[in-house]
Amino acid sequence: MGHWICCFCIRVAELLMLLLVLALNCNSSTAATASPTAPRVKPSYSFGRTFLGLDKCSACIGTSICKKFFKEEIRFDTWLSSHLKLPPSYLLSYLGNYTDDTKSWRMVDITRLTTKYQHDRADKRICISLLKTKTCSLEHALRRTHRFQKWLQAKRLTPDLVQGLPSPMLRCPSQRLLDRIIRRYAEVPDAGSIYMDHLTDQDKLRLLYTLSVNSHPILLQIFPDVEGWPFPRYLGSCGRLVVSASTRPLRDFYGADPEVAADLALQLLAVLRSMGTNDLNYFFYFTHVNAGTFGVFSNGHLFIRDASTLGIIDKEEGNQPIDSQQEYKDIFSCLTVDCQSAFVSCGSIREKHSLVMVCQELLPKLLKGKFLQPVQEKIDSFLQHCASGFVDDQGINKAIAELVELLKPLRSCDSRFAYRYPDCKYSDKY
Repeated sequence: MGHWICCFCIRVAELLMLLLVLALNCNSSTAATASPTAPRVKPSYSFGRTFLGLDKCSACIGTSICKKFFKEEIRFDTWLSSHLKLPPSYLLSYLGNYTDDTKSWRMVDITRLTTKYQHDRADKRICISLLKTKTCSLEHALRRTHRFQKWLQAKRLTPDLVQGLPSPMLRCPSQRLLDRIIRRYAEVPDAGSIYMDHLTDQDKLRLLYTLSVNSHPILLQIFPDVEGWPFPRYLGSCGRLVVSASTRPLRDFYGADPEVAADLALQLLAVLRSMGTNDLNYFFYFTHVNAGTFGVFSNGHLFIRDASTLGIIDKEEGNQPIDSQQEYKDIFSCLTVDCQSAFVSCGSIREKHSLVMVCQELLPKLLKGKFLQPVQEKIDSFLQHCASGFVDDQGINKAIAELVELLKPLRSCDSRFAYRYPDCKYSDKY
C-alpha cells in the first residue's frame, strides 16, 4: 500500500511539473504575440541631393566627405535640437559638429562657395548661354566648352588653361603655383605628380568649376595648416558644401577686452608679415577684406577664415601677368561675377597693399578706445597714417615694428590664450 502511494505521488508531481512547463510556454508565446519587442528606430535625417548640391555634380566641388554626412558623423548644429531638421538652404554657412569615433565631437564650418541664389543664377546662365534653354545638364553643357576640351587634352595645368578665370589667386599665375594645385588637390587620391594623368574627366571638371566660382577650398588644400600656413584645416567637400575647421569671425571680438584686442592685432600683423615673406617665396595679397576675412579658433589663434579674395604672386619664378596678354573670357569667367569686372593688375601690387586695407577696415574697429593715454593716441595716429597709405614700401616694416612694440606690453599671458599658454610664462617673447 505504501509503495502504491509513493508511486502515485511521483506521478502527480511529474504531471504538475508538465502542466507548469506548458503554462509557462503558453504565456510566453501569448506575450510574444500580443506585444512583440519593437525595434529601436534610429532618427533619420533627410538631406536630399538638392540641399548638398549633389544633383549639380560634376559642376560641384567634390564628394570626398559625403559618407560622413550620410553616416551622421557630420551634423548641423540644429540637429542637436528636438526638431532634428536641416537648416534653410539659402544660408551661406552653417555651424556643424564633426566626429571620427562617434564619441568626441568638434566644431566645424559648413559653407557654400557662394549663396544658393548666386549658384542657381549661375546654373541658369550656363544653360541659357551654352544650350539656349532654361534648364539643362550642367555637366553636359560645360563639357562641350572650348576651355574644358583644352583641359581634357592637357597633360599639365598651364597658365593658358586658367586665363580669364575670376579668382584673384589666378590673376598672376606661375607654373610653380599651378603645379602645386595639381599635386595637392585633395578631392582625388594623392599622386604627388605635377601631371594630370591621375585626374579623371570628372575630376578635371570639378577642379575647373571650383577655381571658377571660389578658390577658397583650393587655397586651404595647397597651403595646409599643418605646414604652418594661416588657414583653417580643409576636411572635405560634398556637392557644393565645404567642411573646414571652425573659427569665430573677427567681428565677434570688436568688443573684446583690451588684452584680447592687443593679442589679436599682433597676430593679424604677424599673418600679414608671413604673407609677404615666407620660405616658399609666394607673396599673398588681399583684393578685399572685411570682418569675416579673419577668424579666431577656440584656443585664441587667429587664421584667415575666408581666402576667396587672396591673390598670389610668385617672387621666385615670376608670373605671366594677365594684363600683358589678350584677355580671354568665357562662361567660366562669369559664373559668379560680372564679366566686365575690373581686376587689379599684377604689376601694381605693392607690399603695403594688404596692410593699408587692414588699417582702414579692421584694426580701428578692433583697437578703438581700448587703451589708456598716451598709448591710445599713438595707436590711433599710426592707424590714420597707415590707412592713408605709405609714401613708399621701405617704411612698411619699420611702421609695423613700431606698432608691434606699442601692442606687445598690452597683451597678457593667461589661459584665455591657449595657443601660447603656458609657453608665454617661460619665454621672453611675451
